[in-house]
Amino acid sequence: MLVSKISPKVAPKAGPKASPKAGRAPILAATRGAAGATASPASGRGPRILSSAHLAEGPASELSEFEFGLIVAHNAFTRWATRCMAAAGMPELAITDVLVLHHVRHRDRPKKLSDICFTLNYEDTHVVSYALRKLVGLGLLDSTRQGKEVLYATTDAGRALVDRYRELRGVCLLPAVTGDLGDTRTLADTAQLLRALSGMYDQAARAAASL
Repeated sequence: MLVSKISPKVAPKAGPKASPKAGRAPILAATRGAAGATASPASGRGPRILSSAHLAEGPASELSEFEFGLIVAHNAFTRWATRCMAAAGMPELAITDVLVLHHVRHRDRPKKLSDICFTLNYEDTHVVSYALRKLVGLGLLDSTRQGKEVLYATTDAGRALVDRYRELRGVCLLPAVTGDLGDTRTLADTAQLLRALSGMYDQAARAAASL
């Protein structure tokens, strides 16, 4: 008598349990690079360097990348300008003091508080007013009254300090202006773009203030 052997039914081995988030892994891997960097798969440009990735979601995401570059460049310029002025012999000056001194020296024409604020795009006049009083107290500026206006001009000491700053700028900064940075057309175009963007941000600020 033949007895057929029936092999026990073996259940197939279950694979690893899929995680609800597993489907997102390739997307996150494609869009998340090193710390602080986010890549856009559609752009093909590689990782974007950002400090606020949540602001890069949606339209005009490149604007967030530009803003991070603007923040870093602003802080680097502030550090450079104050340290160059310190090396020139005046470590007491903050960035607003440095900017105001340079602008008052501009074309060697006396300037009013309102004109300085307008040109440098300072909203808080008291910040510039404090810088002017400080520079006058240090003997770097003179103030004269014409009617209701007070005009400010650089003294001999102020002009000498600005000249030393200019010399140090030529030694420390200008040699690094090479390659693309040395292209005068690129620098001029970038300056024009920054001025246009400042108008855009000013308009957005007025809109936000009305909310």
